[in-house]
Amino acid sequence: MAESLLEIVGLGKSFGGLHVTNNVSFQLNQHEIVGLIGPNGAGKTTLLRLIMGILKPSFGSIRFKGKNISGLKTWDIVNLGIACTFQNMRPFRRLPIIANVMVSCMCPRAMKRGEWVKRIEAKAMDALEFAGISDMALEKASTLSQGDLKRLEIARAIGTEPELLLLDEPFGGLSPLETDLMAKSIKRLHKGGRFGRLHSEGPSMIIVEHKLQQLMKIADRILALSFGTLIADGKPDEVVQNPHVIEAYFGEGGI
Repeated sequence: MAESLLEIVGLGKSFGGLHVTNNVSFQLNQHEIVGLIGPNGAGKTTLLRLIMGILKPSFGSIRFKGKNISGLKTWDIVNLGIACTFQNMRPFRRLPIIANVMVSCMCPRAMKRGEWVKRIEAKAMDALEFAGISDMALEKASTLSQGDLKRLEIARAIGTEPELLLLDEPFGGLSPLETDLMAKSIKRLHKGGRFGRLHSEGPSMIIVEHKLQQLMKIADRILALSFGTLIADGKPDEVVQNPHVIEAYFGEGGI
């Protein structure tokens, strides 16, 4: 059996006596899209921050391609092949939009690909085109709307050429039409679009999202968290019918 790309074992994070994540364990396989759902405060974003090294686990371990990354710095984790977008977006607002993406294209991982000086601008423009904002490449990031900032975050993550892409509410701030276009773009990237350069297939993904209808169309598998505890892990249609998931969202008695 092939080794899992990502393995989370007994992962927990406590702030004082509050367990934000509690003994979470799961595996992510190569070329798999996993959706991460749960009510507000369930610990979804905290889990992504733990994987990225922004937060340090109180207990448990995180292994990527067989390597324990639990104690690594965020930039080292990025250079191993994991990238992430977050709801709280922090672009370089005074720089042109394309320069924001060029910064991520200059990480050591991406620069190993060869003649990066000659191709960095073209690569950044490709990322912006994929995200749907290439027509604004020379404008300052401070001019972008909330939805377009979300697109810029995805373009910056793509620039690092990740093997594992973590997306925190990629549809947030997008209209129904923009949401549908973003969903199609994510599926194209996953299938090995223009940014699947390091591999024959695109990156594996973990997607945190509240727009469940769109997420169910994309994800191969769904994980559900409630109060920091993993309460379900399975196919999308199975998880949404799980009584523990229904109770977590709608309270005792369900819908």
